[in-house]
Amino acid sequence: MATYENRGSEDPYVRLARASVENYIRTGSVLEMPEGLPPEMTGRRAGVFVSIHENGMLRGCIGTIQACTDSVACEIIDNAVSASTRDPRFERIGVNELESLEISVDVLGDAERISSTEELDPKRYGVIVTKGMRRGLLLPDLEGVDSALQQVSIAMQKAGIPAGTEGVELERFEVVRHY
Repeated sequence: MATYENRGSEDPYVRLARASVENYIRTGSVLEMPEGLPPEMTGRRAGVFVSIHENGMLRGCIGTIQACTDSVACEIIDNAVSASTRDPRFERIGVNELESLEISVDVLGDAERISSTEELDPKRYGVIVTKGMRRGLLLPDLEGVDSALQQVSIAMQKAGIPAGTEGVELERFEVVRHY
């Protein structure tokens, strides 16, 4: 098993995501579960998003709406690899970029169905939009997203749901964001 190392002022969630990205980019293999992780990371299941920025610009963001693995730690490892190599909007991250990456980890709370955008606050809640098999998510408190209507519009666009579509289901959720 890998040993868990401290890295600067990053919390354990971000250190794990960074270790996962660095290990995968350098070796091509998925990081083994480190020892010494906090129990809330190993004994709890939740959806997790890993966001990667470089020089203030988004470089990758991939996550899971609901838990797909045995623990938050496993979700972080898997989603960190995906955010760094499989986000279709970006080229995969290269070894030369590793030192300049800023990483955050969002652990999602339970989603609750809502009846209108009036129940949203884009600074506090993320949104999930669903129409048939199409589903899109937008995290809360994103720079440049200032209204609930804008938040829903972006989530619908991500899901491939045309603007003006009726009968779109809305859910909101809170996150705990780790830097």
